Amino acid sequence: MTFGVFIHRSDSIYDDSPAERYQFPRQYLTRVEQCIGDWIIYYEPSKVADTRGYFAVAKVEQVIPDPTAKNMYLALIEPGSYLDFVNPVPFNGPHGVVELGVLNAEGRNSGRAQSAVRPLSPQDFNRIIDLGLAEDNSFLPRVDIEESIAPTLREERSPFQFEVERDRVANLGSRFVRDRLFRRRVVEAYDCRCAITGLKLINGGGRAEVEAAHIKPVEKGGPDIVSNGLALSGTVHWMFDRGLISLKDDLGILVSRQANDPDSIRAMINKNCIALAPHRTADRPHPAFLAWHREHCFKN
Repeated sequence: MTFGVFIHRSDSIYDDSPAERYQFPRQYLTRVEQCIGDWIIYYEPSKVADTRGYFAVAKVEQVIPDPTAKNMYLALIEPGSYLDFVNPVPFNGPHGVVELGVLNAEGRNSGRAQSAVRPLSPQDFNRIIDLGLAEDNSFLPRVDIEESIAPTLREERSPFQFEVERDRVANLGSRFVRDRLFRRRVVEAYDCRCAITGLKLINGGGRAEVEAAHIKPVEKGGPDIVSNGLALSGTVHWMFDRGLISLKDDLGILVSRQANDPDSIRAMINKNCIALAPHRTADRPHPAFLAWHREHCFKN
């Protein structure tokens, strides 16, 4: 097993759905198979408009031949493992290239940087994860030890550093960590506004008073991806989870006929009766998740 980088672009010709599957040709089969049971990082090339660079992490569950395309394969993503980065990581950031494995002996980009699927060293994986998922220094355990500490004590830190690196991977599966990061990603995508009411309320501490709602719940197989999320105020979130409101594929707002006070609900909705959407097309609520909510949650 090994970490890897999978190149994906939103306008890809391949049948990709990053939270579910990654389609690739036979030439990459061996490399992808080496990632089975381990984590990969998605990367969007710099040629893509508004590129996100390294933008998400996921775990490869298995690899199968694509039943719909000859000489093509699918890397199936472990359900619930996909996680958007809260901080998209550029290939070449303020401190230089973050994926050092693509550099040659002279420190320049090699042909490896063009490979759609490539192995990723633990050091590069940890570096990208730290940059992509760090949130107010709370993603990983803190190390509050002064740099001026004596050399003998520095040596005693090594076992703890090993625990920190191991915790990086452990935290990728932590529901507490994932919920916090999912909320930040969704709230930022909606500019801190409730998608239904349109209100942008910020409390005295500077925190947005909206919550991140999963359209298809995690316990039902819904992924932690922005297109499966909505920024909603507390009351609206409660109504959405209980099926009193839902959305059409075009984001038109639906109000349940079973609601005991539908007029009051409609009074809360923004005047256009269409939910707000994120700027990025890829972040908009996905029709598949909206259809699931209408079928399984909405009280029509």
